[in-house]
Amino acid sequence: MTTQMIILNGGSSSGKSGIVRCLQAVLPDPWLAFGCDSFVDAMPAKMQASDGGIRIAADGGVSVGADFRALEAAWTDGIVAMARAGARVVVDDVFLGGAASQQRWRKALGGVTVLWVGVRCDSAVAAGREVARGDRVHGMAASQADAVHQGVFYDLEVDTTHTESLVCARTIAAHVS
Repeated sequence: MTTQMIILNGGSSSGKSGIVRCLQAVLPDPWLAFGCDSFVDAMPAKMQASDGGIRIAADGGVSVGADFRALEAAWTDGIVAMARAGARVVVDDVFLGGAASQQRWRKALGGVTVLWVGVRCDSAVAAGREVARGDRVHGMAASQADAVHQGVFYDLEVDTTHTESLVCARTIAAHVS
């Protein structure tokens, strides 16, 4: 079966976005890229600090409400619809709910062929990247580094602790059928 989607899951600052850009460069066909950061940025500002939306605590903890989940479901369905329509799609996501997050994707996918990729990074290294980025609440990377992988099953895992994004992308590309 031909891979229609690649879904990357990893904690904040683990290197997913860099891998996505490199995948787009090394894969022979064009792949559209969608990331959870773009989804959050697309929400109205009032949802980025409400009980129904998304809240980021001072320690980097993230919680989401019912309004967020409803929009997330629509976003997911839209991305899957593009794959069903023939677009190849790579998704950069953070499975805050671990296995439950993957299950939400599986429910929406219904027959779309996916390569599931875990993006790991040592929490101290991710925390250093988080500081360098300057656009994240400190503590987010460390709190997500392992939690996002709990109960999640992958076809492939890469580790960006000491491996460059391009090398990870080439490893992933070798598994795309």
